Amino acid sequence: MSSPLRKRSRRGILKLKPWMDDICDQVEQPGFIQDDPVSFMHAFETKEDQEIAGFLAALMAWGRRDVVLRKTEDLLGRMSNSPHQFVLNYSWKERRVFQSFRHRTFNHEDIHGLLSTLRNIYQSVPDFETFWQNCYRQAIEEHRPLLALFRQHFLQQSDELSPRTHRHLSSPEKGSTCKRLSMFLRWCTRKNSPVDPGIWDFLHPSELLIPFDTHVARESRRLGLLTRRSNDWKAVSELTGQLSEMNPDDPTRYDFALFGLGALNFDLPKGSCLNRMDD
Repeated sequence: MSSPLRKRSRRGILKLKPWMDDICDQVEQPGFIQDDPVSFMHAFETKEDQEIAGFLAALMAWGRRDVVLRKTEDLLGRMSNSPHQFVLNYSWKERRVFQSFRHRTFNHEDIHGLLSTLRNIYQSVPDFETFWQNCYRQAIEEHRPLLALFRQHFLQQSDELSPRTHRHLSSPEKGSTCKRLSMFLRWCTRKNSPVDPGIWDFLHPSELLIPFDTHVARESRRLGLLTRRSNDWKAVSELTGQLSEMNPDDPTRYDFALFGLGALNFDLPKGSCLNRMDD
């Protein structure tokens, strides 16, 4: 059995904060955009194009970033780089456009279901934000996670959404970390950022949860910001709570610092790491 991980105290978190803020300042720069899936939101001007492009890019964000960028570019290209207009006019006959599309376990059947669902959503509410906002209100009333309500209602919007596509939409109530949906919400919610477009208003950055992947998990455990060894929704909640001690108004900004530590070879002062993690 693995020994328990050491947990950083609140005093230790506040001591770490200036170093983490400095890494955020260096990583969260306009130059970050071009090599990240968030670039597809920046490629469009209207809110509707941005939110559709961002949603699809987030769902595609699985695996190497260069492959994700190439596949998302391919997908949007098949939509004539006019995602909102394409979605509004989408019908069964357009399905053939995606016949040869593949990315990881995504195929044409998944894309058809997603676009059919988005079409129905845009026919019923003004924009995707309104759909999310309705889910948010119900989540508060029912004391359930927003992402669980989103998944529930999204899957109810179209009978053309295949059961095989359901697995691409995670739920915290099933224990998933929901990394891709959390990342999409970060992009849409955080304002005054050189990277995140911040096009939505219904959610405050303080309510966001950290987009959680293996890099974030490893660095967080090394720093004593996460003691749970399972990569699941409880780990997301624990880590976000610790990051909120550094910045209660914007905890997910530290996603940039954790990415910098895990993927960009940034480092912290000697003695900052409380736990040794085997790679």
